[in-house]
Parts: sequence; C-alpha cells; structure tokens
Amino acid sequence: METIEGVPRQALSAGPAARIAPGRRVLDVVVAVTLLLLLAPLLALLALVVRATTGPPVLFRQPRVGAGGEEFTLYKFRSMRNGSEGPQVAGGVDPRVTGTGRLLRRLGLDELPQLWNVLRGDMTLVGPRPEVPDLARRYPPEHQWVFRHRPGLTGPCQLRSRAYAAQLDGHPDPEAYYLKTLVPRRTALDAEFLSRATAWTVARYVALTVLYLLRAPWDRGPDSRGGGS
Repeated sequence: METIEGVPRQALSAGPAARIAPGRRVLDVVVAVTLLLLLAPLLALLALVVRATTGPPVLFRQPRVGAGGEEFTLYKFRSMRNGSEGPQVAGGVDPRVTGTGRLLRRLGLDELPQLWNVLRGDMTLVGPRPEVPDLARRYPPEHQWVFRHRPGLTGPCQLRSRAYAAQLDGHPDPEAYYLKTLVPRRTALDAEFLSRATAWTVARYVALTVLYLLRAPWDRGPDSRGGGS
C-alpha cells in the first residue's frame, strides 16, 4: 500500500474524523484529570495574575478545528491585549502580546486551560496543533487531511513552535508564509507521529514537552511561542 510519510495515502485526505485508540483516550482522561486537580491552585493564581495585570477576560476563547473538521471552543489564558487585531499567526516578537502574556507563553502556562479541552474530548494529549477555521480553510488541499485527526495539547509541531514563530518575524505577509512554507513542514511531522501514535509514543512526547518547558527560562530564543493567538 502506498504511503506518504508513513501514513496510507487514502488517509491523507479531508473526510470523517479518524478514531483515536481507546488506550490513548484513557490516557488522555487520566492525565487531564490528574493535572487539573494537582494544578488547581496554580490555575487559580494565574487567573488572578492575568486579571490583575491585564484586566478581564482572564480566558481567551476561540473556535478551532477539531477531528473531522468539527469546530470546538479552545481555552487559553489570555496573553494578548483586548481588541488587538492583526495576522492570525503570531511571530516571535508580537506587539499584541502583553508583558504577562509574554511570560505565560514562554513558560507554556497559557496553554494549561486546554487540559479541559482534553478532558472533554475536543483535543488529545499529543496530536496536530489545533488550527483556527479561517486558516484551516486556506490550507493547500494536499495538507487538509490533518483535520481528520483530533488536535493535540502538545506534539511534534508544538515542540518547534518557538523556531516557527521566529521565522514569521519580518515577513510582510506572515499568514501567506505560514500557509506556503510552514504548513507543509508541520503536516509532514504530524504524519510521521500519526503513523505510530501508540500510548508509548504519546508518553514520550509528554516527557519531551516537560523538558521543553523546563528549558524555557534559559532559552534565549524568541519570547513568544507564537503560531496563533
């Protein structure tokens, strides 16, 4: 059977949602519940910090594309100024990001509310990065297969987000560069992961994500992890 990046060719097309293995779903629920309980004090503290330094709302809500193209509401701690407008992708240096938001993004703390999305089943622990609907509709046809799969809290693309964000800086049309250059690279990485998305591989990426975040305070790269609001 012909494959592309290890995934059968017939899977690389837009269509019905791809099923997630039962073992992975169990792992999603166990990890999400455990972390939400353990991190509840930190989540409350971060909510207070965001509100005190940038005002309401504390949470950023935005439609994203889930498995099978179904939209869901993604939750993050707000890291951009209210009413800010601009490209739907953020570079490494983005004036829309607040001081508090820059720190949250650098440490990956803005993403913690997405554990609720994982618990609900909108997302999985490891998978493709959740995309905004407008950009998803503009993906090249040969890369739209990725929207059959449940997006992930982390994944091979998320672990390269700082590097990808830095590449957007200085482009007159960052969205065009993102769609033409970065999307093919990202979907190739996603295809490689999805071809062997076992519970063991998921656990490995979770561990890599922890190491990635622990290195963040000493990373001299861009302050923002970028790639979206």
